[in-house]
Amino acid sequence: MQDIIIIGCGVTGAACAYELSRYRLRVTVLEANNDVAAATTKANSAILHAGYDPRPGTLMARLNVEGVRLAEDICARLDVPYHKIGSMVLAFDGPDRTVLDELLERGRANGVPGLRLLVGDEARALEPELSAEVSAALLAPTAAIVNPWEYALAMAETAVKNGVELRRLCRVTAISREKDGFTVTTAAGVFRSRFVINAAGVHAGEIHELIAPPAFAIRPVKGEYYLLDKSEGRRVGRVIFQCPSHLGKGVLVSPTVHGNLIVGPTSEPSGMEDVSVTAKGLETVRRLAARSVPGVRFRENIRSFAGVRANSDQGDFIIGESAVPGFFDVAGICSPGLSAAPAIARYLTGLMAERGLALEEKPDYDGSQRRVRFHELDDGARNALIARDPRYGRVVCRCETVTEGEIIASLQAPIPPLSVNGVKRRVGAGMGRCQGGFCGPRVQEIMARALGLAPAQIPLEGPESYILTGETKEAWT
Repeated sequence: MQDIIIIGCGVTGAACAYELSRYRLRVTVLEANNDVAAATTKANSAILHAGYDPRPGTLMARLNVEGVRLAEDICARLDVPYHKIGSMVLAFDGPDRTVLDELLERGRANGVPGLRLLVGDEARALEPELSAEVSAALLAPTAAIVNPWEYALAMAETAVKNGVELRRLCRVTAISREKDGFTVTTAAGVFRSRFVINAAGVHAGEIHELIAPPAFAIRPVKGEYYLLDKSEGRRVGRVIFQCPSHLGKGVLVSPTVHGNLIVGPTSEPSGMEDVSVTAKGLETVRRLAARSVPGVRFRENIRSFAGVRANSDQGDFIIGESAVPGFFDVAGICSPGLSAAPAIARYLTGLMAERGLALEEKPDYDGSQRRVRFHELDDGARNALIARDPRYGRVVCRCETVTEGEIIASLQAPIPPLSVNGVKRRVGAGMGRCQGGFCGPRVQEIMARALGLAPAQIPLEGPESYILTGETKEAWT
């Protein structure tokens, strides 16, 4: 029997596994998809919010500010791309200025450091591309950008390295309470544990109701985005927001840690799995973004995508023990969920300790990692690496300068990719201007050879997303 089962391995589940792996505990993570960070975590704004938006006194407020503080250290320890670039919220008129005053007051109440109100000319002095209509801005220097899927993956891999078991393609279908714990039935077998953590994202309500009476409702909201080429990556140097509303934090314009520009999202009620991109949604993004930064060149778009946020009917994070003792919900983790994830994990661990979970730290815990990024090395380091392993001299992804050696290393990691897109999330092959048009077949070939599989057995994303299904004609002889 395990001590804890975690259901779901998005950034919240990964952070819980990461935190719990410090202790002498038997922990298993059950993930329905074939990879970690494969749902909301892989399709969001990649922003670590400063913490001025949540209402003071809420879990969102408390855990946002603490989570951003923890994230900086975690990213440094785990070698995750992270840039503290700050953010601005723009005001265009009198009502907007009232919102900025409210956000400033909230932020100070929440303990956000360094907040400052700017007049329009001061804002444009820092960000020359801002619209002439901007009359004021709230500057938050502690906001940051991160690679969200690599952040989640790094925490999950550190957990696995320290003894946590990860089971992928393991969708939970039933949960029952036993005398000494829980029996969790999945598509891949039955598991037993003393405690269960429900971190199932948009499916958290369904998982909760497998064992407990209804207590909350998940109301998914879809956001559509543009990802623009690196030629637009210097358009702004900070995260540029408009004033938030009941629908969310609004359309933003922001650099990414990869040097691109991300613009979005929309905010529309949706189905739990609806990641479709629409002409209407993208037009909304263009129109609203132009009000903030009119010079954005949307013709430099290299990819449009959508993600689904796990909004709930509670107006705050839902973190705590359910009506069934030992079953803990971590639900309704919408924005600022990415920002708050490590703080959520610490808070939840404390709650579980109050319910009898013994927390004895491991003396041999390994809480750091480093990754080779060939494109970041100087010529001397590149030559030395190639001398040790010639595969680092074979560039597979020309757009992002990703080598065969990096792809092979990802396949040998604690949580290896099972798809072409899994490689993309780990090393960046396919992230560039051609979006895998050149390197995709080569990645598939390398994976097939390294894993001893036929090329047709390597999917694009999930198990049913076939790239190849068979030969169409005989080879020339």
